[in-house]
Amino acid sequence: MNDLQAGLSAPRAPLQQRGQARFELVLEEARKLLIEQGMAGFSIPVLAERLGFTRASIYNFFPTPYAVLNELARRELQDMEQRLVALPAAHPPMSWTEQVRLTVDTAARFHNERPVARLLILGGAQTDESYRAQAMTIDHLGSLSQRLFADAGILLPREPVDVMVLAVDLGTTCFRHSVLLHGHITDAYREEATRAMLRYLTPYVRQLLLARRRG
Repeated sequence: MNDLQAGLSAPRAPLQQRGQARFELVLEEARKLLIEQGMAGFSIPVLAERLGFTRASIYNFFPTPYAVLNELARRELQDMEQRLVALPAAHPPMSWTEQVRLTVDTAARFHNERPVARLLILGGAQTDESYRAQAMTIDHLGSLSQRLFADAGILLPREPVDVMVLAVDLGTTCFRHSVLLHGHITDAYREEATRAMLRYLTPYVRQLLLARRRG
């Protein structure tokens, strides 16, 4: 999960219990602030005022606003990953098409339940740094999906293009449009995300299965 922070602002994890408590308070208040005011109203000075902390005490752990956002996004991704990794054990056996559909359904449900995840994972990139964070998020989810498919015996190519990362990007784009237009992921856009991923992946899976039969 550290990929999200590579090359970006990262928090300085506290070692002492008092510092850990303050660290968590900042993140908890940051969640509330994002839900109430979105990205436009988010800043460390506002956080400091709401918590009654000095700005310096927050900067000690979070040197930039992105350090706060990256840590929140990391935790959201970790929670979503736990849900996705648990799917094969909870629904055996699955075809690859069923796996795609169930993965999309689970991801859509997760985002609809988690407003901060919707904002940080599906929100449009506003700066070069947020664009890089977004790209790393897609790459991470693509790698996770690649592992899930590999566990089912389907090894999709990663060169000359990473097929699964592009498939995840297609599905995520459908999610992002739905959030932009409706504030959540609608059933229609969830279905479109599934359809887009299946259409893109089908030729690669067919080629793989055909080669396996010939071999």
